[in-house]
This record gives sequence, C-alpha cells and structure tokens, in this order.
Amino acid sequence: MSITGIATAAVVVGAVGIFVGLFLGVAGIKFKVEVDEKEEAVLAALPGNNCGGCGYAGCSGLAAAIAKGEAPVNACPVGGDAVANKISEIMGVESQSSERMVAYVHCQGDCDKASVDYEYYGITDCRMLGFVPNGGPKKCNSGCLGYGTCVQVCPFDAIKVVNGVAVVDKEKCKACGKCIEACPKKLISLIPYKAKLAVACSSTDKGPVAMKACTTACIGCGICVKACPKEAITVTDFHAKIDQEKCEGCGLCAEKCPKKAIVKL
Repeated sequence: MSITGIATAAVVVGAVGIFVGLFLGVAGIKFKVEVDEKEEAVLAALPGNNCGGCGYAGCSGLAAAIAKGEAPVNACPVGGDAVANKISEIMGVESQSSERMVAYVHCQGDCDKASVDYEYYGITDCRMLGFVPNGGPKKCNSGCLGYGTCVQVCPFDAIKVVNGVAVVDKEKCKACGKCIEACPKKLISLIPYKAKLAVACSSTDKGPVAMKACTTACIGCGICVKACPKEAITVTDFHAKIDQEKCEGCGLCAEKCPKKAIVKL
C-alpha cells in the first residue's frame, strides 16, 4: 500500500472519529436527562428494601413521588421517624412524625384449639387452599391456615408459624403490608405498636357454629362491649372489634371475655 493510501485512510478514520464524537456530544446535550438532586438525596436516605409498603414501585418510585410533592416525607413504613426526619431536612419541610404500626394475626386457633374436618396433604401455600373443600382443613373458615405464605413474603423475617398459626414478631415488623396482601383469609391487619389489647379471632360465625370450630372463637356475645368503660368495642356480624384510638388498655374486656378471644399484647 502506498504512503498516499495510508494517509488517505488515516484522514478518513480521523474524520469519521471527529464526526462521531461531535454527534455523540450533541446527542448527549439534546437528550440529556435532568437529574433531580433532591430525588437522588431522598433515594439515598431511604432504606432500600424496595418492599412496596409505601404503595410505590420500590424506593426509587417513592423518592420520585416525594421529590414532586406527591407523597409525604414520612411515607416509608420501614424507615420510620428517623428516615422521615432526614427526608424532611432534604425537602426543607417540617418533620412529620407517624405512629409506628405493626402487623397482627387475628387468630389463635392453633392445632390445640381449632377443630379440623380432614387432614390436608398438598402444596403448602395458603393461597392454593381456596381450591380445596371449605377453603382449608380447619372447621373455622376464617382461621389461619398455618402454611406460611405470609412467612414467605415477609422481607424482614418477622413472621413464624407456631403450632399451626402465624405469629408476628412486632419488634422485627416494619408494617410493609406484604403479609396482609398475601393472606387469603384477610385476618392480618396493622395495629399500633403500643396497642395493649387485640381481638385474636376473625370469625363472623354465630356463637354455636364458632364454638364447634374453635375453643377461643369470638361468639359475638357483647360482654366485652358492656365491660369497656371507654366504649372502644363494637360487635358486628358476631365479631368484636376494638377501636385502638379509644382503647386505654384497662384489660376489662379480656378479663370478661368468656372465650378468651380478646388477648393482652
């Protein structure tokens, strides 16, 4: 190859390189994605669990919503007040404290208390038992199935199945709500961390039916309603419910409950 050919090739390659460089530079400026510094700072302050408990698609989704003012600074249930305070500083707003909540399984129908209609052998996933007779082997159709679907979805190892019933460790629970979504019986709810009492039953069956299914079933007798000095308890569909905002934890309802369906926490 002649010197002229080599020089020509070098010039062509150089020209192409300059053109590509200029093109990429212009494209980079034209299509540049602006980064919201506050959004990045909020994302760094979030715990990074991506549990979805805030209602957004992971921490990045929540960070974007907070930066735009579409979500409160205390929207992260995992981070609690500590993270909320950091985000408040970033956003330049007043800190918003929130009451700590924890998941609670409204059932104590374990293997010793609950009656069963048959023995079940199959997939150990509570969500699959909707296809079996009566929605599960337990006589109570509202009770915990005990196959640990909530355990599988909990990202904080805060739930264990003890003797056939799921139990939440409130010290580990971050109130992300994953267990609530996964439970096919809908017997898990969020209650205040400081709650002193809870109804450990979800049955809405009439008294005689409930008693045959579980020895600690709520029978809707209303004795707890009469015993409560703060009018914090109501009975609907044969099922007692505690208004935690009114409850002062005196414990009279638990003492008077003939089936011990109300428990001290």
